[in-house]
Amino acid sequence: MPAQCTTKDDVRVEIDRIDQALLNLFAERHRYVTRMAEIKTDPHEANDPARIAAVIDRVRTRSLALDLDEDQAELVWRTLIDWNINYEKGIIAARRRAD
Repeated sequence: MPAQCTTKDDVRVEIDRIDQALLNLFAERHRYVTRMAEIKTDPHEANDPARIAAVIDRVRTRSLALDLDEDQAELVWRTLIDWNINYEKGIIAARRRAD
C-alpha cells in the first residue's frame, strides 16, 4: 500500500510494478482491437461515435467511484481510442487493397 512506502525508491518499485501490469493489459486489449479490425469490413466502421460516447461515460463514472480524476481518465481513454481508430482503419484498408 502507498502508506507503507517509506522512501522514493519504495514508491518507484511499486509504480514500476503497476506500469508492467498496465502494459500487460494494454497488450491484451490491443489483441482484441486487432481482432475487431479483422471482423470489420469498412474503414468507416472504426469510428463509432455512439460507442465512443458510451465508453467515455463509463470511464468517467468508474473513475469517480475509484476516486480518480475523471478528466484525466477521459484524456487517457480518448488518446487510446483515437489511436485504436487509426490502427483499425489501417488494417481494414490494407486488407481491402489486398482483396
